[in-house]
Order: sequence, then C-alpha cells, then structure tokens
Amino acid sequence: MKNTWTPGEEAPKSANYVAVSKQGEQDGPVYLKKGQRFPATQHSGSHYEMEQE
Repeated sequence: MKNTWTPGEEAPKSANYVAVSKQGEQDGPVYLKKGQRFPATQHSGSHYEMEQE
C-alpha cells in the first residue's frame, strides 16, 4: 500500500489524514471513511498522509 494520496483519490481505509505541502508543512487532520475522496488542499502540489497513531 502506498503512503501518500492526492486530492480526488479514494481513502484506502477509515482514518485521520493530514495534508502536507511541498515544504513539509502540515494542516490539521481530516477524518475520511474508506472510499471517500480526499478533498482539495490549500496549496498546489500538496498530498495527504495517514496520521500516525
């Protein structure tokens, strides 16, 4: 399983995800259920990572 996702992709499992910018800055977590699509981010080129438990 890959470790990063871009806006529009489906969440692989229900969890908290954080948006990470190109500079490594993180936005607050967003909870997605399995199959929901990742929302748009505030910064171009950002991706999502699963929040560490």
